[in-house]
Amino acid sequence: MVDTTYAQVQTRSSPTILETLIKWTPLMLFGPPGEFGGFALNILVSFLAMAFGTFFGLWLGIGQISVNRVIRRISWLTTQIFQNSPWLVLLFYFMLMLPFQIKVFGQTYDVPGWTKATFALSLPIMANVSEILRGAVASLPTGQWESAESLAFSRRQTLWSIILPQCVKRMLPPWMNWYCILTMSTPLISILGVNDAMTLTQDALAAEDRSEFLIPMYLWLMSWFFIYSYPIAAFTRRLERRFAIKQ
Repeated sequence: MVDTTYAQVQTRSSPTILETLIKWTPLMLFGPPGEFGGFALNILVSFLAMAFGTFFGLWLGIGQISVNRVIRRISWLTTQIFQNSPWLVLLFYFMLMLPFQIKVFGQTYDVPGWTKATFALSLPIMANVSEILRGAVASLPTGQWESAESLAFSRRQTLWSIILPQCVKRMLPPWMNWYCILTMSTPLISILGVNDAMTLTQDALAAEDRSEFLIPMYLWLMSWFFIYSYPIAAFTRRLERRFAIKQ
C-alpha cells in the first residue's frame, strides 16, 4: 500500500510534456536571461547572412557577365567554389580561421561565434545569388541589348537602366526560396556551440533527463521553423505563377 501511494505521488509530481514545453519555450525562443539566443538568434543569423550574401552576390553576378575576361573568370570561379562547398565545412573552416578576438585602437573585443557563423553562411548565399543574377540576365532576349545599343546607351547604362530592372521579377522567387533554405540550415550553427534554438533544446532535454520528451520537443522546435518558412514558400509560389503569366 505504501509503495502504491509513493508511485502515485511520483507520477503526479512528474511534469507532463505540455508543462515541460511551456517551461522551456521562453528559453528556446529567446535564450537565457541576459543573453540573446534561441530561435530569435536563428532568425537574426538568417536575415544578416541573406543581406550580406545578396549584396555581395549581386556584384559577383555582375562580374560573371562582365566584358572583362579576367573579372568574368574570377567571378565564375568564386561562384563555383562557394556554390559547391558543403555549408557545414564552411562553418567549421571560418569558425577556426577567423579570430576569437580583435583589437581596435588598443581595445580588445570578442568575436561572437554567431557572427562568424553568419559570415560563413553568407558565402554560399552569395554564390547562389550570383548564379541567379547571371541566369536572369541570360534569360532576357538579346534584342534588349541591341535596342539599347542602337539608342547609343553605354553598357553600364543598359545594365543598370534596362537589364537589371527587368531581372528583379525573375530573381525574386528563387531568392526567396534560398532564404527559406538558409533559415532551415541555421540549426547547423549549433554544432559550433552557438546558443541557437537547437542548442538550447538539447540543453533543456539534458536538464529534464527524460527520453520520452525527445521527439515532442524536437517536433515543437520544428513547428516554429515550419510556421515561419511556410508563408514565405507559399508567397514564393504565388509570385512564380504571377510572373510566369506576365513574362
